[in-house]
Amino acid sequence: MSEALLDVNNLRVAFAGQPVVHGIDFSIAPGEKLALVGESGSGKTVSALSLLRLVVNAEVSGSARLNGRDLLALNERELRGVRGDEVAVIFQEPMTALNPLYTVGNQIAEVLQLKRGLTAAQARAGVVELLASTGIPEPERRAGAYPHQLSGGQRQRAMIAMALASRPKLLIADEPTTALDVSLRGQILELLSDLQRQHGMAVLLITHDLNLVRRFADRVAVMDKGHLVEQGAVGDVFERPQHAYTRMLLASKPERAVDSAPPADVPPVMQADNLRVSYPVPLPGFKGWFRKGRFTAVQGASLTVPAGRTLGVIGESGSGKSTLALAALGLLPFEGRLVVAGTGWDDARRTKGLRALRQRVQVVFQDPFSSLSPRLTIEQIVGEGLQVHRPELPVAERRARVAALLAEVGLVGEASQADALLQRYPHEFSGGQRQRLAIARALIVEPQLLVLDEPTSALDVTVQKQVLALLQGLQRDRGLSYLLITHDVDVIRAMAHEVVVMKDGAIVERGPALQVLATPEHPYTRLLVQAAA
Repeated sequence: MSEALLDVNNLRVAFAGQPVVHGIDFSIAPGEKLALVGESGSGKTVSALSLLRLVVNAEVSGSARLNGRDLLALNERELRGVRGDEVAVIFQEPMTALNPLYTVGNQIAEVLQLKRGLTAAQARAGVVELLASTGIPEPERRAGAYPHQLSGGQRQRAMIAMALASRPKLLIADEPTTALDVSLRGQILELLSDLQRQHGMAVLLITHDLNLVRRFADRVAVMDKGHLVEQGAVGDVFERPQHAYTRMLLASKPERAVDSAPPADVPPVMQADNLRVSYPVPLPGFKGWFRKGRFTAVQGASLTVPAGRTLGVIGESGSGKSTLALAALGLLPFEGRLVVAGTGWDDARRTKGLRALRQRVQVVFQDPFSSLSPRLTIEQIVGEGLQVHRPELPVAERRARVAALLAEVGLVGEASQADALLQRYPHEFSGGQRQRLAIARALIVEPQLLVLDEPTSALDVTVQKQVLALLQGLQRDRGLSYLLITHDVDVIRAMAHEVVVMKDGAIVERGPALQVLATPEHPYTRLLVQAAA
């Protein structure tokens, strides 16, 4: 390997004297792609972000030499010249990295003007070019959108465009494709590879997606509980793993363990007929002064979720699947007929039955960090549903139920060990742990239908397998029904009884999940299945 661009020696990170990273060593050559992999909480993100001192209250020691200059010895003013210029970061959760008060175009343009000295006109053109290069459709229109107006995958791609705007020497990519569907992952990898070849950029990829590592990285370093247990060329490590933890990661894959018996002759938990969801959008020119246009996100969708079964909805980011989920939750206005647990949302509003209906249908959102209040403790977040729907419960019983559910979703071994977690806040947990908290919050009121919007997108492969097994067990034991929204073909294969495929707001194929995935008929479905292979 050529002389290192980044050379990290004896990196240690601690919080309040408690070590979480234990003296790790690694290096990255110019133009090299190094993947840092491990389970959630293994220390991989903390290690990478500590290089730029982006972790609050972290006690960092060791050395991290970038082109011979020790990043850990720089003062704050000197570091500001490195951050976003020589070293850029793609953060894991786009909603926390993008400012909700500014359009994504303005945020990217700010980087182009500050770091590359472009004029306002040049920056506007550069924004459109960058957004187009990351695969966002209609980049001119999306540049004028606010983060909440984009899908999860589109927000992630906008953040990638912002990170690449300064043409950094080193890109730290923290789960850069977490929110992207399988077909777009390849586009992002090709984009990063092209930029790397053009500018000699190195990439430190933090991920739990082993297929991504196999396709993208030159070398891989495996972390477990703050220790670097194995590193080497990707081919060597994947074909001949030396450490037991690496072998366990490579063996982790979602397993199908769902009831294949036909549903009983009972009414469906959810039924939609000719469901249509549209949004007002500004019209170009003077016409926009007087009236709005309409953008149709879901076009005449009809589907059924039987009792105790899982209906999977798969498609690219922006295909309308998350909009469909929000309509099913009664969170968006819609046209057509939509009945949940025997009651239509319109009927519930007329009869003041919304609270009772919302207890029967709960949701696990795609981005757990933005859906969990940063001002509430874990006890308050998970127990909030009981306060609303079961206010008669004593405080002690409510706490006991919260503790039991934390154990059930795998955050602690036993309910008696949950006391230490109850007073902590969401920012004190890893991305995967926060997703499990979101699942616990949804389950606490014992719903009939659970809407799962990318429930495992933020989880590493081992925890993903555990969470899917948990959801499968809950379905068998409690007769739960799931509306599963995902772009992960493996998750559909493991969880879904039936599947519908969405493209541009319309359902293009439907049928039994295993049959559709084995012999897809629509060209778009074939593309999704091939991209996931």
